[in-house]
Amino acid sequence: MPKKAKELSATEVRRLTESGRYPVGGVAGLQLLVSPAGARSWVLRILIGNKRRDIGLGGFPDVTLAGARERAREVRKQVEAGADPIAERKALRDAIRAEQAKVLSFEDAARRCHETRKAEFSNAKHRQDWINSLERHAFKVIGELPVAAIDLPHVLKVLEPIWQSKTETATRVRQRLESVLSWATVSGHRTGDNPARWDANLDQLLPAPNKIRKVKHHKAIPWNETPAFIDALRKREGMGALVLEFIILTAARSGEVRFAKWDEIDLAAKIWSVPAERMKARKDHKVPLSPAAVELLKRVPRMDGSDFIFTAPRGGALSDMSVSAVCRRMEVEATPHGFRSNFKDWARNRTAYPDEVSELALAHVNNDATRAAYARDELLPQRTKLMSDWAKYLAKPEKAGTVTSININRSSN
Repeated sequence: MPKKAKELSATEVRRLTESGRYPVGGVAGLQLLVSPAGARSWVLRILIGNKRRDIGLGGFPDVTLAGARERAREVRKQVEAGADPIAERKALRDAIRAEQAKVLSFEDAARRCHETRKAEFSNAKHRQDWINSLERHAFKVIGELPVAAIDLPHVLKVLEPIWQSKTETATRVRQRLESVLSWATVSGHRTGDNPARWDANLDQLLPAPNKIRKVKHHKAIPWNETPAFIDALRKREGMGALVLEFIILTAARSGEVRFAKWDEIDLAAKIWSVPAERMKARKDHKVPLSPAAVELLKRVPRMDGSDFIFTAPRGGALSDMSVSAVCRRMEVEATPHGFRSNFKDWARNRTAYPDEVSELALAHVNNDATRAAYARDELLPQRTKLMSDWAKYLAKPEKAGTVTSININRSSN
């Protein structure tokens, strides 16, 4: 029979400060463990099955001698009843960890959702804008809350301060809140309805964005002054001036032009193929190149080591600010994007081209079924003629009164 340990008093236990294990008596196997650093804790050495195990009972003096003896007796009762306290404790810890893993903050959920969706964005700026808007408007309000706890009042607390003053931004934030909460639901971090949903939900509590949104138009000169502007533009030097002229000739967006690459250009076919990832509608887009646009491309100097057509002085794509600066230096109240409106106004006022042709030239999304039917072949022959007429108009403003007519063969589709 093992020797029974002497039952120490509380005073004797307090005097145990040297590193080692000290049986304290009162319960078989109960020991005070003193670490080399001086920390003291209670350990019950006990046989579970056929294995000798140490079970921690807490630190001293937080757990008193009397408390340690009481805990040791309880553990011994469990073992005698056939339980394994160590296995049970591990199972409990695992369960707690699993539950904690499900408790994800809204900010963490948003960042995981953003990481999952990053391949969907057309460029790095749009990708960063997505998370930046949540950082500015949502994280400071609900970022630390468990994503499972987000409910309608939380969503309103984010949106109401900016819904009328920054309607466009607020609309995007709402869409991103909805995306994050949908991701969290599918990922198993929350259940129930999505409180950021608009239809039959927020639309009952917030005014419709299209009723309160302040439309901000891009600045543009009068459309019939575009020929005089481009005439002055052609007298300027620099890559920014070339980019702006190409934007006007093609009616393309600034980003589509600034990031254009030589391998997208087919000079023989006079076609510029813009890939879907650079298009707002996320669809490939073919741009017919007028003779003036082709001639401009032949004038653009090619930079060694750069795939971009319009390369910045230090390499890479030209910035949007570099192009806008051309307008400022020419002292005109216009933005590069505004010239797309000029193109549309010219097509409406000085030509008889069907609206579908100029809409496709501008790469506007066609939601109407009839327009979608026209768009199957992208109306490329008609758009080729349209862009050629646009270039001629820009070169010869004195003929601006001529109305060009064109028919679409509807049966060909």
